[in-house]
Amino acid sequence: MEIIKDLAARLAYDNPVVTIGNFDGIHLGHQKIFSCVVAKAQEISGTPIAITFHPHPVRVLAPERGLKLISILDDKKAFIQRMGIKVLICISFDKDFAHTDPDTFIRNILVDAIGAKWVIVGHSYSFGKGKKGTTSTLRVKGKKYGFKAHVVRSVKVYGDVVSSSRIRSLLLRGRVCETSRMLGRAYHISGTVIKGAGRGDALLKTPTANIATANELIPKEGVYAVRVSLKGQKQVYDGVANIGSNPTFDGKTVSYEVHLFDFNRNLIGEQLRLHFIDRIREEKKFTSVQELKDHIDRDIIQAKKILSSRNDLLFL
Repeated sequence: MEIIKDLAARLAYDNPVVTIGNFDGIHLGHQKIFSCVVAKAQEISGTPIAITFHPHPVRVLAPERGLKLISILDDKKAFIQRMGIKVLICISFDKDFAHTDPDTFIRNILVDAIGAKWVIVGHSYSFGKGKKGTTSTLRVKGKKYGFKAHVVRSVKVYGDVVSSSRIRSLLLRGRVCETSRMLGRAYHISGTVIKGAGRGDALLKTPTANIATANELIPKEGVYAVRVSLKGQKQVYDGVANIGSNPTFDGKTVSYEVHLFDFNRNLIGEQLRLHFIDRIREEKKFTSVQELKDHIDRDIIQAKKILSSRNDLLFL
């Protein structure tokens, strides 16, 4: 997939079929849009193109909201490529760009820079200064400038419309099963294994890998059944993860730890992905190390039971 950051010159692609959006999380709704783009491009011997923005517009226009992204940028690019998109245009979003009115955006970017033949977006798509551009705007302007617009209907899971905001809400409540259904895959975070306090092996006889991650949106604190993949390897390991501050030991900062079943290799410096399958329990403070160890043993049994019955798609 070609990645373009500069639209100074007109692009030269056959019959561009374009979609536009932030695409945070690449959930089932986004995937439906990408599939439509790729199918239309194949139909007209065209080029499937996606336009996205970095940083996320909310971070520029409403930084006080403290928006946490579902996917890091590299994962978003990788998934878009896997969907069959051939060109990703990543537009730098700042306050100057935010003042672009809808007609200027259409004329300068979709028409003059790309030469779009089709523009395919989701049902609630809005764009331009003050979000004044709508799907109706695209249809009307398409007739003027010579492209066709198509609106993809939303995807629902158990009656709920799939959206990035809904997924954020679910993750912050630890509801990773529902999140996975909306993503079409298990939610994951990626990170590097760092040296921890060493209590897992020494005190609890359950060695853990501590993760330093660039992911922003972490599921609610608690214990989870997970699957773990290592960078550059196809093998997947089962495990149990803890997100929290280790209150039994009066911890003050949140850490991310995972115990891999039947695995005893040193992972310091390795890059892992933790794929969250189900939540087992809340994190809690125990009265003794032995009580904590007993609960960990039960967590492992419960995680193995959960994982034996689940076959969630993983982002590997």
